[in-house]
Amino acid sequence: MPKILLVEDNEMNRDMLSRRLVRRGFEVVMAVDGAEGVAKAGSEAPDLILMDMSLPVMDGWEASRTIRANAETTQIPMIALTAHAMQGDREKALAAGCDDFDTKPVDLTRLLGKIAALLGTPLEG
Repeated sequence: MPKILLVEDNEMNRDMLSRRLVRRGFEVVMAVDGAEGVAKAGSEAPDLILMDMSLPVMDGWEASRTIRANAETTQIPMIALTAHAMQGDREKALAAGCDDFDTKPVDLTRLLGKIAALLGTPLEG
């Protein structure tokens, strides 16, 4: 069962997305800010990280760069999630170390396709 680290400060988004991912067979661990996300990337060894970009304490951009800079976490695939999709945000997310980018509200089918592609696993159900 692949483990996903969901770094999201909005409780409603965190609850909704985590329940939908668990229903799809993923184990989900959560962090509510960028600093906690960086810590859990190291302690939980997730298979993939979903990183909100607008976070308290440490934003998703900095958290992504920090995760990429750490030898223990540099290989973990990351998908940036943002509600404020501005032109250039995708490029900025990729430059920060994310492997892909998706917008909120989350289109679960599209997001699951991106997760499957990064994990190298077929999309189920």
